[in-house]
Amino acid sequence: MTAHILVADDDLLLCEVVRFKLGALGHQIRFAHDGLAAVAAVRAERPDLVILDSMMPVLSGPEVLRAMKDDAALASVPVLMLTARKGQEDVVNALRSGAADYLTKPFLPEELALRVEALLARHVGGRDRATGV
Repeated sequence: MTAHILVADDDLLLCEVVRFKLGALGHQIRFAHDGLAAVAAVRAERPDLVILDSMMPVLSGPEVLRAMKDDAALASVPVLMLTARKGQEDVVNALRSGAADYLTKPFLPEELALRVEALLARHVGGRDRATGV
């Protein structure tokens, strides 16, 4: 089963790493390079998962997360925060605000892939990703 994943990050190199790693697993990846574009993309085509940076232009990651969780149609979309912000307060605030997971940069692409697969298994019906059953 292919998942539709939105990556909201203004770092184009990071976006290409994520596209390469998650695309190799069969997922379809879309990008938004600022917070306002991320909110619009989530509303336009509800993804299966959002990978969200904290520090972005226009709207920050926490503002995007808040907008998603305040919208009943989007509140159930899992969000994985992928950010350089490593402070305990940043992590706790993101998780309290509804983020499903938190991974700090720099990151191992394999770890990202494993966390994405685990989130998709929990939030997208728990079906076997390989067989669709």
